[in-house]
Amino acid sequence: MGVAMDREDFVKLVGTELGVSEWHTVDQKQIDAFAHATNDHQFIHVDPERAKRETPFGGTIAHGFLSLSVLPAMAYATMPTLNGAAMSINYGFDKIRFLTPVRAGKRVRARFVLSEVTMKSPKELLARTATTLEIEGEPKPALVADWLGMHFFN
Repeated sequence: MGVAMDREDFVKLVGTELGVSEWHTVDQKQIDAFAHATNDHQFIHVDPERAKRETPFGGTIAHGFLSLSVLPAMAYATMPTLNGAAMSINYGFDKIRFLTPVRAGKRVRARFVLSEVTMKSPKELLARTATTLEIEGEPKPALVADWLGMHFFN
């Protein structure tokens, strides 16, 4: 879990990087489990031999939504928590772009930049975080997203 801070200090961080996660390997086992959970068994994800023969990726790739789904754990381990918050929830995304497929066996990490904070009420803080999922050794990220989080205070 990231460092705890008061919301006044959090607001001062707008425009700064909140942190970078540890690397996570996206392996075929995780891709297969995601395919099973979502019932998306397209060969580019689950058939390494066919994907090697018939795609430009040299093998299987992670589902775009799998790449997106690794973000919460990375955020939880990296981003600050807010003192006095009763709970924080995923409020959604204003923009997601999948730029580079994550090939099976590659490592990814997330970079979080606080781009905006809005007090929706005295007890509700909406944070917009520019999120980038980087792929080790790749010039372009797997995805970029404007991620919204709502923090509720007592």
